[in-house]
Amino acid sequence: MKKTTVTMSNRNRRLCEMKAEIFAAAGHPIRLAIIEFLRDGPKCVCEIAQYVGAEQSNVSRHLGVMLQAGLVTHEKQGLKMIYSLKTPCILGFLECVTNMLRQQAEETQAVLKSL
Repeated sequence: MKKTTVTMSNRNRRLCEMKAEIFAAAGHPIRLAIIEFLRDGPKCVCEIAQYVGAEQSNVSRHLGVMLQAGLVTHEKQGLKMIYSLKTPCILGFLECVTNMLRQQAEETQAVLKSL
């Protein structure tokens, strides 16, 4: 029986690359904290910076990366730039990751108890 080799199409490869770009844009501790902070609604850069404990210029750079990736959106209100989640569905993914971490912790704890 002849085996056929299946290879990924260029279209699927590009889709995976695009998904990886979004993961990269979210995959920094400060950016994850920003995403979770925006769960409660739009916030100005000053509020976000205070929450994550970073300089506004640093937070603005992180927000720029997230804006480019389509994770957040922004609008100017007076002198303030207000950011909100463009794709709130990412919160479901982060909840999944939290559940994975809980499960790993429980499994580790079970192993340690058995020693």
